[in-house]
Amino acid sequence: MEKEKNNRSSFSGKIGFVLSAAGASVGLGNIWRFPYLAAKYGGGIFLLIYILLALTFGYTMIVAESALGRMTRKSPVGAFKAFGKKAGWLSFGGWINAIIPVLIVPYYSVIGGWVIKYFVEYLKGNGAKLAEDGYFSNFISNGLSTEICFIVFCMFTLIIIYAGVRNGVERVSKFMMPILVVLSVIIAIYSVTRPGALAGVKYFLVPNPKNFSWMTVVTAMGQMFYSLSIAMGILVTFGSYMKKDTSIEDSTRNVEVFDTAIAIMAGLMIIPAVFAFSGGDPDTLQAGPSLMFITIPKVFDSMGFGTFAGILFFLLVLFAAVTSSIALTESSVSTVEDELKWSRKKSTVIVGFIMIILGTLSCLGYGPLSFVKIIGMQFLDFFDFLTNSVMMPIAALMTSLFVSKVVGVDRMEEEIRHGESKFRRKKIFVVMIKYLCPIFAIIILVSSVANAFGWISM
Repeated sequence: MEKEKNNRSSFSGKIGFVLSAAGASVGLGNIWRFPYLAAKYGGGIFLLIYILLALTFGYTMIVAESALGRMTRKSPVGAFKAFGKKAGWLSFGGWINAIIPVLIVPYYSVIGGWVIKYFVEYLKGNGAKLAEDGYFSNFISNGLSTEICFIVFCMFTLIIIYAGVRNGVERVSKFMMPILVVLSVIIAIYSVTRPGALAGVKYFLVPNPKNFSWMTVVTAMGQMFYSLSIAMGILVTFGSYMKKDTSIEDSTRNVEVFDTAIAIMAGLMIIPAVFAFSGGDPDTLQAGPSLMFITIPKVFDSMGFGTFAGILFFLLVLFAAVTSSIALTESSVSTVEDELKWSRKKSTVIVGFIMIILGTLSCLGYGPLSFVKIIGMQFLDFFDFLTNSVMMPIAALMTSLFVSKVVGVDRMEEEIRHGESKFRRKKIFVVMIKYLCPIFAIIILVSSVANAFGWISM
């Protein structure tokens, strides 16, 4: 494996970074969260606003985090500490970025375990059983069954991480991402050709200003974090594995296109099919997280070739979940390696142990531990709220302030121009990182917390 000056692992080149970063971005947030949010907040108008944000807010944060990682050759904590006393209180942003994936990957792996269960059941030809009322709630309340599925998903992720950056993370991403694209195209074509599906296609792709609201913008901003893996420490970590001759701007553009394309494909997979199933009722799509495990199996059961569609769909979701869990775990392992100076193998084992402990709480939170609640939430819901609604907006705020006030735009430009002739979207970057990104992060933080406590309704 090729090493950098400080003996750090690296990606083989641009394609390794792009597919790994895209793998981090394309996860459960794209496959199920994006379609139901798009349906709830205006369809085509939501999609338009999301794309505009991806090209501005998303672009800026990807470039900033990737450049910071490559500049310092360190994971988030080290990257923020690299600027010494100059960083002041903002250096704490590195720890927030580092802790987020440690908290996310356990409960994310629980959901990954649920996906494994559904995939296996479809393989066994039990699609009709999955569509029955009460199947999902009975399954997640069974502590033993969910724990087994969760551990299988964890072990698969950890084995890949154990293999290293190039032999594990990059190799698996290069294999899974093209398959993921092909599967999404096949399922989308199948979905949009169902009788009655074209109404769903129109609702999703054609912007209707009448469906616009302020919450459309706020929700689209929030989705950015999920979709592009912003403020999770992942892009700083992956940036630290990026070679100097790899163009950051070009790589970012490729990640943006990849992520947005998959989000659109996810919308075309789910929204038209559910529209056709419900007779054109968009409220059916607003089932939130249950959409994937309750509504979709019912949709597939109502179609011809439902078992085949279920196998393809849950294989796609499984690949998406795995690529994201790899990225989250890799960021955590990298931090342990850097800060404690432990070997990759030892760091992977320790992170794996934390994953199992915290994940088990989320796993059993709907079953044997359902009586335990934190601010009225089950463990999984609480960890999701803590990371996505509180910590990630704070991490984005601190990262944007750190880059603009401590690192400086000139130094960022110098790093970004390695591997390319000029900084093409510099004006957008400067305006966003100095002014708009901090404002957006604060808006997301305030609105998300207010919604969680019932002060507003999103």
